[in-house]
Amino acid sequence: MEDTITIVLDNRDLLSGVCGANDENLRLIEGFLGGRIIARGNEIRLEGVDKAGLRRFKPMMDNLIAVVQAGESPSPEYIRALAGAVVPHPSEELPLAAGEILSVDPIREGMIHIPQGLCRVYPRSRNQGMYVQGMRAHEISFCIGPAGTGKTFLAIAEALRLVLSKKMRKLVLTRPVVEAGENLGFLPGDLAQKISPYLRPLYDAMESLAPYEVIRHLEENRTIEIAPLAYMRGRSLNEAVIILDEAQNTTKEQMKMFLTRLGAGSRAVITGDVTQIDLPKRVDSGLLHAVSVLSGVEGIYFAYLHTGDVVRNPLIKKIIEAYEHKKTP
Repeated sequence: MEDTITIVLDNRDLLSGVCGANDENLRLIEGFLGGRIIARGNEIRLEGVDKAGLRRFKPMMDNLIAVVQAGESPSPEYIRALAGAVVPHPSEELPLAAGEILSVDPIREGMIHIPQGLCRVYPRSRNQGMYVQGMRAHEISFCIGPAGTGKTFLAIAEALRLVLSKKMRKLVLTRPVVEAGENLGFLPGDLAQKISPYLRPLYDAMESLAPYEVIRHLEENRTIEIAPLAYMRGRSLNEAVIILDEAQNTTKEQMKMFLTRLGAGSRAVITGDVTQIDLPKRVDSGLLHAVSVLSGVEGIYFAYLHTGDVVRNPLIKKIIEAYEHKKTP
């Protein structure tokens, strides 16, 4: 059954900010919720959608109104992030009690503004928003989830924000050098050339967030350091933000070694996908072991992302679900 809902705004100036140029914001929202949105006078009406769409429309509009009242202009990126937060994937949707409203605060509060960056970064789901807030509130944060959920991207965005705003002195990016089911054999070149293929995803994330010249300058003055995990032993990192990527491929000994590198004023973020462990058989994953050992330790944050948090490509969700539901022969 289709129904309508009308939102009444205080004035027409507010309406203009909420709707965007040529009602661009409303058209984006229609694309996510379906139906038709009509703006007249100081009213915005949604019609032609089911009750699930109506339920999501009001918290979206409340959030946009608050943003405009605060003097901001919602960007298309913000609208998409907002829609992703209040339109969860069907398999991830939780039932709401009568009268309960979905909270979208983690989206706005989790916005990452990188000085000299190419764009503002918004979490695309509630879980991602909580992940960003968790990184900001804890010295050590873990994020576990499947491919495409933004684990590494959000961690690097937050790290660049801290470094470029001078809140942290250094950014250290590391990952274990483990081949994904293939033996690449001997790689020519010096150390940097040998490990470059393994660390390329970290460069890709940085270069999508800040101009190449900025990243290059940070590398040249050693503000950004990228190194394989094996070269972390014996170090003590102070006033740095350290990201361990692909942590599912660490051993228990490597994970303990990494966690004990944290020095004064530093923060660490550990990301991994426990469904893609490339370690040799009979070698336990350091990430899984750390979760079991550290889950009750105060001051350590654990974020769990799911299929519904995938933002890389809508098709990725279907691929992950297909593998999850495929019965073992």
